[in-house]
Amino acid sequence: MSAPAGITLAGLSRTFSARGQPVEALRAVSLDCPPGSFTALIGPSGCGKSTILRAALGLDPPDAGSVTIGGQTPAAATRAGVTGVAFQDAALLPWRTVAQNIALPLEVLGRPTRPAAPRIRDLIALVGLKGREDALPGELSGGMRQRVAIARALVTEPRVLFLDEPFGALDQILRRQMNIELQRIWAETGVTTLLVTHGIDEAVFLADRVAVMQAAPGRIVEVIAVPFPRPHAPALFADPAFHHLCDRIAGVLHGG
Repeated sequence: MSAPAGITLAGLSRTFSARGQPVEALRAVSLDCPPGSFTALIGPSGCGKSTILRAALGLDPPDAGSVTIGGQTPAAATRAGVTGVAFQDAALLPWRTVAQNIALPLEVLGRPTRPAAPRIRDLIALVGLKGREDALPGELSGGMRQRVAIARALVTEPRVLFLDEPFGALDQILRRQMNIELQRIWAETGVTTLLVTHGIDEAVFLADRVAVMQAAPGRIVEVIAVPFPRPHAPALFADPAFHHLCDRIAGVLHGG
């Protein structure tokens, strides 16, 4: 695995037009994610979380400000395979096996897939799907498909991983299990991770710090450190200190 890279958002601003009226999606958003860190970005719907992610992936440049990933522009980082991304929808190709879906980013970047076969096997084991290499997406549960999506995001050995509500479509029990699995995967890879989520408990369990956003316009109002020593055991979900921190973040989130 390549050394992790930092993410720097500096003064991002973005305004859209909706029915002929300007809508300020982001105003002067700045955030520094050090190499190897895990940062969660949380906020209400419409606060600009996905706009930040799209800017960081080079899909929708901001009107003002900049994004750098390991000193590179988002477009350059994407072309070099420095970034990996997983979304709420696993978006697996139904006619390709688990191993073939994981290999897809290598094909898109024009890299040979045959030499990557051992890495793909290792990733399948890393996400807990050993023995399912030849399964098709239709033969997998929702949680399994998300595991494949995470493995696919890691196949280029990215230095930065972006996660956009990767477990948002799962039920609460499975989502918590996947939180535990994602923490394990992050600990084993050490990749710098930026998670967009609506789940306060998910953010606190997974992240080193939580960046809280508010809307109209979208902005980061506070970055709150998560003080619990790693690894975070499942028992943390029942810890009063955990709930106290979740309540504090909820207060900031709702303007309290």
